[in-house]
Amino acid sequence: MFAPSISRSFRVKALRTNFTAVHPFNRSPLQPREGFTLFELLIVMAIVALLMVLIAPAFTTIKSGTDVTSAAYTIKGVLDTARTYAKANNTYTWVGFYEEDVSQPSTTPATNGTGRLVMSIVASKDGTYVATTNPIDVTKVFQVGKLTKVENVHLARTADNTSLPVDSNPQPPGTTLDTRPTVTSAYSLGNPTSTTPFNYPLGGTQYTFRWMVQFGPDGNARLSNSTDFPQTAVASEIGLRQTHGTSVDMNSPNMVAVQFTGVSGNVIIYRK
Repeated sequence: MFAPSISRSFRVKALRTNFTAVHPFNRSPLQPREGFTLFELLIVMAIVALLMVLIAPAFTTIKSGTDVTSAAYTIKGVLDTARTYAKANNTYTWVGFYEEDVSQPSTTPATNGTGRLVMSIVASKDGTYVATTNPIDVTKVFQVGKLTKVENVHLARTADNTSLPVDSNPQPPGTTLDTRPTVTSAYSLGNPTSTTPFNYPLGGTQYTFRWMVQFGPDGNARLSNSTDFPQTAVASEIGLRQTHGTSVDMNSPNMVAVQFTGVSGNVIIYRK
């Protein structure tokens, strides 16, 4: 009469024994666990290292392109601000550009060099054309906004109207930005200098802005506010190159041209 009970107990014990044998959480501490061998881990690490070596240059190029493009849109924002202010207040504005040595903090007076582009806007107080002295009379203008600084870029000097090789020293020509309008070197910021610069702070000596873009009350643009560069120019241009510290990357395909038309002052960005 006790046979059924014994049989049931035996079956339960057998099931528990089988469950313990297969359940991974009930293994004996002495039972070896599955995993990667040291050799397999070394192979995986070697593959990852090889991939990083291969794709690192691509990430560098992407970052460089991002730096130059970001700088171009910052410049566009400064130019648009100056143009809008001139039209809204029926006055003249001037945007000054200065490139300083990025390897050191900003000094007074600034250290001319490569790698950091500094921009400033001033406006005529009474709405008249006051860029008639060297420097502009500080009592006749006022500062519009704060200084704008952009690092890791170089102000390129366009050598001709077909491409964007830069600077006075001969370099391999850059890649042509095919879609942009023809621009000669005379209409590239950084080649002509203004005969009526302005300083920052006004009356101070930290920066002297000799590369300038002027906007009139009707929004027209003139490079360096000189009579040699009429408002009716098809386009003027600000060329940008990527830098690594104080070295200009002449081999990088990342080049940008910020153009503004003479009559309307509209700003357009062209990039490779």
